[in-house]
Amino acid sequence: MPSRPRLRVARPAAVAPALAAALLTAPALSTAPAAAAGPDWTARPAAGGADGPGADGRPYFYLEGGPGSALRDRLSIVNRGDRPRTVRLRPAAPSTGPDAPSAARGSGAWIALAAERVTVPARTRADVPFTLTVPPDAPPGDHPGALVVTGGGREVRVRVHLRISGPVLAALSVEDVKVVKAGRGAAIHYALVNRGNTVLEPRLAVRADGLFGEVLRRDARPLHVELAPGRRVRLTEKWPGAPTLDSVDVTLTATAAGGAHAAASAGYTPVPRGALAGAAAVALGLVGGAGAWLWRRRRGRRRARDGEAAAAPARETREAREAREARETREAREPAGTGSGART
Repeated sequence: MPSRPRLRVARPAAVAPALAAALLTAPALSTAPAAAAGPDWTARPAAGGADGPGADGRPYFYLEGGPGSALRDRLSIVNRGDRPRTVRLRPAAPSTGPDAPSAARGSGAWIALAAERVTVPARTRADVPFTLTVPPDAPPGDHPGALVVTGGGREVRVRVHLRISGPVLAALSVEDVKVVKAGRGAAIHYALVNRGNTVLEPRLAVRADGLFGEVLRRDARPLHVELAPGRRVRLTEKWPGAPTLDSVDVTLTATAAGGAHAAASAGYTPVPRGALAGAAAVALGLVGGAGAWLWRRRRGRRRARDGEAAAAPARETREAREAREARETREAREPAGTGSGART
C-alpha cells in the first residue's frame, strides 16, 4: 500500500493561526497580473502526490489500500488573481443525479478535509491536506469520489479514485431496452448498470433483424461513459432510416475490460401488428392465388398435350380404315377379268 510522499512547500506568515496546522501555502507565483483569459483560480491534485513521470500533473487522485487503512494526499488551490480568493471545500460522490451511486458506495463519505474554507492570497498556491479512511468492512474494488471546490461563482470537481485491495469483479447489464419511432427513423433507449466492483468504460454493438434478414449492424464502439460500481446510466441510440414496414428484433451487446459482457433485446414494429399481419395475409393470399393460377394453367397444358398424344393413334387408325375402304370400293367397281391374271 503506497503512502503519501512528503511535500516540499513553504509555510507563509500570512496564514491565519486557526489554519496554520492544516493549511500549507507556497510563496507568490508571480508579480505579473492575472491573465485576462481563463479562470483566476484552479483546483487540482498537489504536485508530488504520486510517483513516476507526470506526477506533477495528475488529472485526479489515485489512492490504493486495504480495509482499515488511512490514505493521505493534498489538494492544491492556485489563486492567479491580484486579490485574495476564498473558496469552500467539501467531499462528494463522483457525480450527482438519479443515476449516480450513493455517497456510501463511493469514497466521498470517507474523506476528511483539513479545512472546509480557505482564503488564498493573491498569486499564491494553497495545499490543503485530506485523509481518506477506508472502513474495515469496505468491499474490494473501485470506490470513486470527488473533492468539490466552490468560489467566485465557479465550482470545480476533482476526482478521487480509490481502489481497495481484494478480488475485482467486472460485471455489466443492459436493461430497459425500448425502440420507439422518432421522425423518419427510430430511437433505441436503454440503460447500462455496473453490477461489479470496478469502474467500467463500456462499448456497445447494435444489431437488428427483420422478417427478411438483417437490417442494421453497428460494430462495438466506445460510449465515452465511465460507470462507477453500482452506477446506472440511461442512453439513446439514434437509428435514422429505420424500416417502416417490418417487424424487427433489436439486440444491444455491451462489453468492457475485465470480461464484462451483457446483451438485451427488444422488438420494434413501426405499424400496428394487426395491420402488419393483415398486409402479410394479403401478400400471402396474392402469392398463393398467383401460384394456384399458374398451377392450373400448367395442368391444363399438360392435359391438352396428353389428349393430343392419345388422339394421334386414333387418327392413324381412321385414316388407314378410310384408305382400305376406298381401295375395296375401287376394286369392286373394276369389271371381272380385268385383273392381272385374265386371258385375252
